[in-house]
Amino acid sequence: MSQTETHHTPSCHKPKRFDWLLWGSLSLTVMLYAWHLTTMTADWPFEWLRELSHSVFELMNTIWWGIVIGILTIAVLGRVPREFIMSILGTGRGANGIIRATLAGFLLDLCSHGVLMVGAKLYERGASIGQVIAFLVSSPWNSLSLTLILVALIGLPWTVGFVVFSMIIAIITGLIFDRLVGAGVLPENQNQFDLPDGFEFWPEAKTNLQRFEASWQNIGQILVEGIKDSRMVMRWILFGVLLASAVRAFVPVEYFETFFGPTLLGLAATILVATVLEVCSEGSTPIAADILNRAGAPGNSFAFLMGGVSTDYTEIMILKDTTKSWRVAFFVPLITLPQVILLGWLVNVLAT
Repeated sequence: MSQTETHHTPSCHKPKRFDWLLWGSLSLTVMLYAWHLTTMTADWPFEWLRELSHSVFELMNTIWWGIVIGILTIAVLGRVPREFIMSILGTGRGANGIIRATLAGFLLDLCSHGVLMVGAKLYERGASIGQVIAFLVSSPWNSLSLTLILVALIGLPWTVGFVVFSMIIAIITGLIFDRLVGAGVLPENQNQFDLPDGFEFWPEAKTNLQRFEASWQNIGQILVEGIKDSRMVMRWILFGVLLASAVRAFVPVEYFETFFGPTLLGLAATILVATVLEVCSEGSTPIAADILNRAGAPGNSFAFLMGGVSTDYTEIMILKDTTKSWRVAFFVPLITLPQVILLGWLVNVLAT
């Protein structure tokens, strides 16, 4: 190893005890998937159970490849030293740093809870408040694995549109935060950025690649680490599949279209649900896909994904603790939510 050390970034809250959400969701998913396979031609009296198992079967067949690629991505990123990420991110205020932070948020494969830990660490290392906010806003569902899953669920055109819109919001929000800091409305980050002395990205990257032994043992170890690190992501993906399947089984299509349709009332209801429903980004993705596919409201789907990010109370509390400022924490929904509502409304109008 070089002077940089490999750090495995946490992908979400790591439980100290038995992970009931992961194993419970996995067990139910496997049972319902198997139930569908064994009863496809049978005539069972419980229609809701048939619909529930069919939805799980359909969703898992749709997103399995995104899950596999996501695990491989997490495996690789887990071996990237933290210093490389920090050197790419840069420091200081301005458009260049905000754009870098937004791209870093997109490329870093983490769920919405895991990314909060990274955001807090970036702040401790000297990133500006604007960079940290841009990183947080762009990354919760814009990770590579979730983007692939979203492509499978709603198609490439809508996924690209959602990614572009969310990155625009992240950049605008980051720039506004930097302006507010410059104007003295928000406190400035007092932490110092401290890359190792003499650190240079390309020479360090070349050295680390040369020292990597491409043996089956090393590759196997990386894959095992990827599977372990992806467990905290998988728990929410599986929970989201079950939640979306339950919605399909118990909520009639006409109700879905009425309450979450492409209207201002439907958009308001979507934002309200996204605010109240504390679900990790992996869990919200299948629900957002259903809002688009079943309710025919792409703007609401986008608002559901982004609204949860803007109003997430976990994010607000961690930002408060990290920055020691309630003002910074509450400015996140204050600045991002109007942009989300406006873009959601425009997407609905243009799509109808």
